[in-house]
Amino acid sequence: MRDAREPAELLLAAAGGDRSAWDALESRFGPRMWAVARACGLGPADAADAVQGAWLRLLQHLHTIREPAGVGAWLMTTVRREALQLLRKERALISAVEVVEEADPAAAVLEADDRRLLWKTVSTLQEPCRSLLQLVANDLGNQQVAFRLGLPVGSVGPTKARCLDKLRTLISTQETAQ
Repeated sequence: MRDAREPAELLLAAAGGDRSAWDALESRFGPRMWAVARACGLGPADAADAVQGAWLRLLQHLHTIREPAGVGAWLMTTVRREALQLLRKERALISAVEVVEEADPAAAVLEADDRRLLWKTVSTLQEPCRSLLQLVANDLGNQQVAFRLGLPVGSVGPTKARCLDKLRTLISTQETAQ
């Protein structure tokens, strides 16, 4: 038997803890929510996650929905957003896997070896170059580098340039020796 209450009444009753109102909302809007999730291209498991996510959002925003009469449209929009978010995450994961699969194992070994040699060379530099280049490699801005090394902010750029020149010279000398 279908609950005859309007969606706004059901939402208000559900907010008050009425379990039958929740059940009525689910039976009224659940099938359409599943259809929306599947229409977005999700498989059964991901569609279930999107629908469940939309119900969770409803629970989180139960008292702040501006148009309670439009709860059905709100749920359809929310399940579509949940589905699209799942698809974006899936695409990102697939792209990351493809990049890893396309990586040449020999190139990865050579790159790791080059990185090891680079940091071994950096470790032979005098201070402040050794510390400065390590901080720069960790993507710290000039202010952070200056603070950590006790340098004026304006001197970080020129000091970095001098340190990189010294590093290039050392690397060039090593390559010539090989």
